[in-house]
Amino acid sequence: MAGKRTAEQLADVLFPEALEQEDFADGVLSIPPEQRKLHTETYDFTVETIVEKLNDGSIFIPKFQRRYVWSDAQASRLIESLIIQCPIPVIYLNQESDEKLSVIDGNQRLTTMRKYFSNEFPLKGLTAYPELDGNRFFELDPRFQRHIQNRTLRCIVILKDTHPQVKFDVFERLNSGATKLTPQELRHGLYFGDLMSLATRAVKESNFLTALEIKNDKRMKAEELVLRFWALSENHENYKKPLATFINDFSDSNRKLSEKRKTELLKNFVGTLEQVRSHLGDLTFKLFGEDLNVISNFNSALYDALMVGFYELGLTDSLAKLSPQQSQKILGKLVENDAKFRRSIGVATSDETQVKYRHQAIQTAYKKKT
Repeated sequence: MAGKRTAEQLADVLFPEALEQEDFADGVLSIPPEQRKLHTETYDFTVETIVEKLNDGSIFIPKFQRRYVWSDAQASRLIESLIIQCPIPVIYLNQESDEKLSVIDGNQRLTTMRKYFSNEFPLKGLTAYPELDGNRFFELDPRFQRHIQNRTLRCIVILKDTHPQVKFDVFERLNSGATKLTPQELRHGLYFGDLMSLATRAVKESNFLTALEIKNDKRMKAEELVLRFWALSENHENYKKPLATFINDFSDSNRKLSEKRKTELLKNFVGTLEQVRSHLGDLTFKLFGEDLNVISNFNSALYDALMVGFYELGLTDSLAKLSPQQSQKILGKLVENDAKFRRSIGVATSDETQVKYRHQAIQTAYKKKT
């Protein structure tokens, strides 16, 4: 009966969200052992060569990494380290499909070199050579200029034939900043291109943050959910865990998109989101029972079940006859009475069987009423 739950049901619905605890390291284990090897080449580039490559774009810093945070004093300390031949940490680069190199680790150091060679700041606070304080690059004695230009830095390039998930794992291991990057922030940098830009556009054009009740999404959670929908809606029949790797593979294979493809993907997401919101209203993506009382405000597994389910049903106009009240009741009843569905959105949510079941359960429940 509506409103009455067993202890097991109550536990299922009170602790529904296990997705955030997914072990992203499992991604490497999901690929064949022979493909888990990291393919690299090591280069000793001169500082002058590195700055030239930064200026012509053959080495570039992904957009999500471009925030430069070093003070002039910190930047000056790096330049002084070059002068006194102090060892500089290794720079890690990723070889793109077009042979350009994107920066994985070393943004602050590389940006500092480019900025100093462009005379954007004077040296300050030097301890070994305080006589050089106040000098921009063009003001240095030419012998100092050549000395800095000729210093070599060790650069390790992760080659493009390395498996994408191995690259992602390395990127995550090298993510050593004060604020750890989220999987989507890592993904945004490693697979940056048309798809990532389109995901950001989809969030804005669909007013997705309002549906998620998020005021400020600095960590790109919404973009990850957009990619999750696109990946699952197009290939959920062939889904294999972990979910992070599945999204990574989709992101890697769709980095470059035609205008027709962009329009198709954007239409699919925006249209499906509008359909879900029109049917569920204020209860969109929230977990609730037959009494319509909200149990949790957002459930990622329920999100993909609804989005993929409504997308599939929308292709056949199966939802047109339902009112919002009917749609809410259908979902509430499913959550209330189907223990297997509750588990599929609450326990081991990235398992193949769980993903398959919750998608089918949504479609079956709504088809019965159409």
